[in-house]
Amino acid sequence: MFDIVLVEPEIPQNTGNIARTCAATGCRLHLVRPLGFEVDDKHLKRAGLDYWSDVEIFYYDCIEEVFAAFPSSRFWFFTTKGQKRHSDAKFAEGDFLVFGKETKGLPEELLKGRRESCLRIPMIGETRSLNLSNSVAIAVYEGLRQLDYKGFKTEGQLHRLKWD
Repeated sequence: MFDIVLVEPEIPQNTGNIARTCAATGCRLHLVRPLGFEVDDKHLKRAGLDYWSDVEIFYYDCIEEVFAAFPSSRFWFFTTKGQKRHSDAKFAEGDFLVFGKETKGLPEELLKGRRESCLRIPMIGETRSLNLSNSVAIAVYEGLRQLDYKGFKTEGQLHRLKWD
């Protein structure tokens, strides 16, 4: 569906939650080092529950390796510095959704020259940022909504509760 790129994630629980979102949505996960945790971290494993076998995960030493591996792909960069709302983007299957580390976001030098591909998730007040795993979920599900949840169960296929 989509490819999720985390550039230097720091908190294992966030990455575990994001892996779980990837498992539930058919997205692949790309992790750019350095990571702020070990991949066998108990908090990472716990947050991802038993979904790890359902997620394709790739590791890179720098973001340029991701660009080189997927030269014809389209990349969207999620940042509080973006001028365009995430819901204004026109997502397509196979797009890469790129997120930065929890404490600093994406590096300025990465965003330079990519203004049209920089997206922000609106917030009110003086809030600096959303939780990384929440931001990924918001972005992924907006993309899925735009694609009319292609490949997902339809309402007629879902189990319905009887309320009487």
